[in-house]
Amino acid sequence: MTTLLFSSFVLFSSQGVAVDAPSERFDLSHWYITLPVDDNNDGKVDNISVEDLQGFHHPDFFYLDDEGNMVFTAPNKALTTKNSTNTRSELRQMLKGDDGRIKTQSPKNSFTVASNPIAKRFASIGGKMEATLKVEHVAKRAKYPDRPPAFSVVIGQIHATKWDKKVQGFGWGNEPLKIYYKKWPQHETGSVFWTYERNLPKDDPNRTDIAYPVWGNTWKEPADPGSEGIALGDEMSYTVNVHEDTMYLTFEAEGHETVKYEINLANAVDAYGELDKFDHPYGYTLDWNYFKAGAYNQCSTSEKAGFWYPACLGTGNWEEDEANGDFARVSFSKLTLSESTPPVDRK
Repeated sequence: MTTLLFSSFVLFSSQGVAVDAPSERFDLSHWYITLPVDDNNDGKVDNISVEDLQGFHHPDFFYLDDEGNMVFTAPNKALTTKNSTNTRSELRQMLKGDDGRIKTQSPKNSFTVASNPIAKRFASIGGKMEATLKVEHVAKRAKYPDRPPAFSVVIGQIHATKWDKKVQGFGWGNEPLKIYYKKWPQHETGSVFWTYERNLPKDDPNRTDIAYPVWGNTWKEPADPGSEGIALGDEMSYTVNVHEDTMYLTFEAEGHETVKYEINLANAVDAYGELDKFDHPYGYTLDWNYFKAGAYNQCSTSEKAGFWYPACLGTGNWEEDEANGDFARVSFSKLTLSESTPPVDRK
């Protein structure tokens, strides 16, 4: 799939100014988007289908900036999906494209690993997502700033499908990958890290996200990353290449060391090569997976007790929340999907 698509097709804003839709510059033929709004008044967040996403933009939360970057914005306080307290302006991979004969929750709309005994029933074995982006803003205010997700945004994911009936300990809908950017308000730079979620039931106390540093710190460390970190507006790139059973990750940014990780998604060996006795012994072998990319704001306004709820500030009025800095914003200059490739030069 190509990154840029140029066309004479344009939209017009409410002020009569010509506006390119993101689909005119990016190949969005295998994505739908979730936005933190209910413009169709059905009581749920809006999911814009693959077909409807072509030529679509939202003036606040999904649009092209003056440089042609695809911008995703997610306020701290707005509508959220059913099982989350975090808002998102985020694309979801649709391997089926706009083929209405295939259900969203289907192997034919998912990728799996090579060790899955029914791998041939899936749309693909593995896959690759490549992105170049800038984190423009993260939330700055939280009642519980020491709770790890405060001031952070997820900029890329692999998500597994949740099944109504679990089979052999699979189908929990967990996330073998989330790529984070986090910047404390008092720091000049932020940290980039990624997490792997043990593939266990939600009520299992060992179901947790294992964090691996890229540049700077991970989410539990309040130390200033200084020159090791990434400032807001600095460009960075990631490549997620799931080939056969292994997820290969590459992170690049000017002035920073290229960072690479690999982890087998069909066993319980972690990214440092150590056996994780708490993880599912076969990792994500039977799961149905898909990529996500955009701005998944981790600064939840919920005040519930626990790790995930930093009680970030927000009113639900977008103009006010934008003025107060209570939002996350990410701009992508590249986002592509393709088939997986054999790893080359992983040193």
